[in-house]
Amino acid sequence: QVQLVESGGGLVQAGGSLRLSCADSGRTFGRYAMAWFRQPPGKEREFVAAISLSGGVTSYADSVKGRFTISRDNAKNMVYLQMNSLKPEDTAVYYCAARSTRIGVRAGEYAYWGQGTQVTVSS
Repeated sequence: QVQLVESGGGLVQAGGSLRLSCADSGRTFGRYAMAWFRQPPGKEREFVAAISLSGGVTSYADSVKGRFTISRDNAKNMVYLQMNSLKPEDTAVYYCAARSTRIGVRAGEYAYWGQGTQVTVSS
């Protein structure tokens, strides 16, 4: 069973950095591709980044490429999202998600979700 809990959100000024963490309390973390999605106020959930089971393959939305980095530590059952050069348009609730096959970019492809963590970037 996969149980995801995000942390690390908060309020930051434009240009600043935050590191989001997602912990999985289950025993099969290494069998899941992981991703981060976000949902800005009044908008639909959108893909941010994804990482393969081993961590060898990553994918990013164009809007965050070069600023955000996804990583994972299978020994600790953790996935991270390092966010640099934050912009006000990055303001959203950020969700961690898992699926049991290769990485995907659509929310509907992911079976397991965390509760979300709020990121607010002030101008």
